[in-house]
Amino acid sequence: MNKKSLIAILAILIIPVLTFFGLTFNKDTSTIAQASGKPQIIKFSSTMCLECKEVEKVFNELMPKYSDKVQYTEIIVDNRDDMKNALIKKYHVTLVPTIIMLNSDGTQYKRIESSLPTDEMEQYIKGLH
Repeated sequence: MNKKSLIAILAILIIPVLTFFGLTFNKDTSTIAQASGKPQIIKFSSTMCLECKEVEKVFNELMPKYSDKVQYTEIIVDNRDDMKNALIKKYHVTLVPTIIMLNSDGTQYKRIESSLPTDEMEQYIKGLH
């Protein structure tokens, strides 16, 4: 095998891996304040999940309206580190998208494991206290 063939084979194997990590690296906004005094929404999603993209559109539309009232955190489960693994275990997340809504005292108000229409999601957000 000559040098050019070896380089071509390595490029074919390495480029998809680098592309995957490039698309998923640092897309996490997981700064969960433990005692924020605000209701929280924690959304668990994946970059490879089509339904998660629908949920993302809903939150992109709603969260500007509620950003001063609700703390919103997105956990991209493609990137695994200790904090995320602990949150995945804590909330027993087995599929994406999963949305956990917590009242300001930290009690779970709602768990959603699918995408919902914008108006229905907004009703749940309004129910947080």
